[in-house]
Amino acid sequence: MTKVTLKGNATTIKGDLPSIGNTAPDFTFVKTDLSEGTLYGEGKVVKVIIAVPSLDTSVCALETRQFNQKLAASTGVKGLVISKDLPFAMKRFCETEGIANVTSGSDFRGSEFVQKYNTEILEGPLKGLSARAIIVVDQDNVVRYTELVPEIASEPDYEHVLKAIESLK
Repeated sequence: MTKVTLKGNATTIKGDLPSIGNTAPDFTFVKTDLSEGTLYGEGKVVKVIIAVPSLDTSVCALETRQFNQKLAASTGVKGLVISKDLPFAMKRFCETEGIANVTSGSDFRGSEFVQKYNTEILEGPLKGLSARAIIVVDQDNVVRYTELVPEIASEPDYEHVLKAIESLK
């Protein structure tokens, strides 16, 4: 079990993120059109998995907007925002906010992402949702960078993520 905090209160999540150098576990997510996609189905590109509790929170919305902007000029890189939000809500958020440079994927059906990446929050008011985490996966689906944000209500370290992406080009 791994601990993070939510507004300063200790919260347990399922475990540790996949280790750097290991193959990233494939997982299925639901797209905004209700079809299914997979991590490996995103192709031979660098993938930035952006795990958030819910796009309906201010920090998650801000983080998604930031990655949408920061990944806009990155060729050969796909951002994938994963949460347990329903695809309808994700679509509405992306359309309203003009999110076009990252893909949103819902983990509501099978919870494959939170189970395979160990980000499931096990207690407290966000129980069942994903902790905030970033995983950068290279073109061969090998984990090259991970960040479990220690405070769920805080943003990730964008500069470290961008450096990890740049190192894979």
